[in-house]
Amino acid sequence: MRIAIEGCAHGELDKIYETLGVLEEESDKKIDLLLICGDFQSVRNPTDLECMAVPPKYRTMNTFYKYYSGEKVAPILTIFIGGNHEASNYLSELPYGGWVCPNIYYMGYANVVNVAGIRIAGLSGIYKGNDYLKGHFEYPPYDKSSIKSVYHIRNIDVFRLKLLKNPVDICLSHDWPTSVYNYGNKEELLRYKPFFRDEMESNKLGSPPAEELLLKLKPRYWFSAHLHCKFAAVIPHDDENRPETKFLALDKCLPGRGFLQVLDIDSKSDTVHIEYDPEWLGILKNTNSLLSTSRRYNFLPSIGDNEHSEFSPSDEEIVFLTKLYGGNFKVPENFCVTAPTFNSQNRPTNKIPLQTYINPQTAAICTNLDITDPLVSLLNNSKGSLSISDFSGTESSRTYSSMISENMDEISMNDEDVESEISRNDTDDAFNDDFFIDKVGSQEDDKDSEDFIIDKKGHSCDIIESDDFYIDKIGSHLSAETNDISENITNSHVPCNTPVIENKQADVFPEIRAVNSSADVCAMEEDLAPCLKPFKRRNYDLYKSQGDGENN
Repeated sequence: MRIAIEGCAHGELDKIYETLGVLEEESDKKIDLLLICGDFQSVRNPTDLECMAVPPKYRTMNTFYKYYSGEKVAPILTIFIGGNHEASNYLSELPYGGWVCPNIYYMGYANVVNVAGIRIAGLSGIYKGNDYLKGHFEYPPYDKSSIKSVYHIRNIDVFRLKLLKNPVDICLSHDWPTSVYNYGNKEELLRYKPFFRDEMESNKLGSPPAEELLLKLKPRYWFSAHLHCKFAAVIPHDDENRPETKFLALDKCLPGRGFLQVLDIDSKSDTVHIEYDPEWLGILKNTNSLLSTSRRYNFLPSIGDNEHSEFSPSDEEIVFLTKLYGGNFKVPENFCVTAPTFNSQNRPTNKIPLQTYINPQTAAICTNLDITDPLVSLLNNSKGSLSISDFSGTESSRTYSSMISENMDEISMNDEDVESEISRNDTDDAFNDDFFIDKVGSQEDDKDSEDFIIDKKGHSCDIIESDDFYIDKIGSHLSAETNDISENITNSHVPCNTPVIENKQADVFPEIRAVNSSADVCAMEEDLAPCLKPFKRRNYDLYKSQGDGENN
């Protein structure tokens, strides 16, 4: 099974899928699954932009709305976690995960799913200590504080993931687990991100809860984004069954950046679709009483205490859940449009009042497991005013007078002030990302280039196919030993409006293929291939500047 990993998407779905299409054509092998490590930006209409933590002048629709409306269909089954630049009002409809459009699945606050027997865990958002112990209290309309705190991870979600007993293959987080930089080429990373040094020395760079999960779960792979650079490491564990975790952080989707990686990994099934994880469903059900939607601190039992045993599902509870789902844990193809869709051809009609929608996907999960939808709880307890719809469609079923909070958040775009996410806790500046790290050597980003040409022979494609995973403790330029394992290959892919089951046949070839350094696949020639396509770098100025980690 071939799995592609993307760093920060930043709304550039078309460019990501086009790049993957080039890789498929070059290798003549189908990519079965795409994992995105945050900053997805599922913007359905201009109103959603008001709920995304970026300055107003940098709010752009990008292309997700085309996939939401059905104008386009994601050509590859896609799973993503949330980051710190998201349409938070839409994602708040799906706290336990769900389809944001056909063939693209959001993991929710935290989640565990299975795809072809590969167990994938995800944690959305970034860590900020001031909000970690609070409940999920935010709901639209957001003010200048809650528009940021809404994407800060909470202890309840980490607690739930810590309860997992069965092995996890892949973990996704937006920010890095603390200390992973000690297990890779740290000095080379500091050459291109020197402002990381102070936080590294004080052990403050990254997410402490993510590090706790890394050491507790010991997954085979851990993928992150957020810091806009490519970095690989291997974290050893004192466990014969799970001896190490291969960590890889990826960059944002821009020309010349290391933003994609493709893995060849063995799977246990010939069909590629998303399935609920029964152990995770049991954890959600058993910990529902711990869920808080309050601003107050929500203290939870220590995993080391005896109390936690009541939250881990028993064998009898797993049997009950299996019967409840009829032995079929496949995630239903139940995406439906809730909010109106942006109409690029008729802009005057796109003035849509902010409404809060109760998503039928979440309602179904909550009914099945008898758990709480945090958004419903907040709205029921709210003394404020808002507009709300409790079913699919563009009309509200219950209406309350409302006023949308002003977004006063401004971001300094001064590229000369380069600091890290920890030293700029209270602002939303973005990092200066002039360099990226890859196997063949970091290079300066070409600021004069306006277009990213995607074609089979074009130099700007910046993709390489290699059998080396190149992660080790002393330098990314050294090749790690690879293993031959089974891969599932599809002969064709049929786009459809809902996820489809694909039958695949096994083949054998190397485990990992590096995708995205600045060399071999492309060498510009005069006879360009017919698939030539422009890549406009419209978000470059927004995301290249320095500042708080919340803006990466």
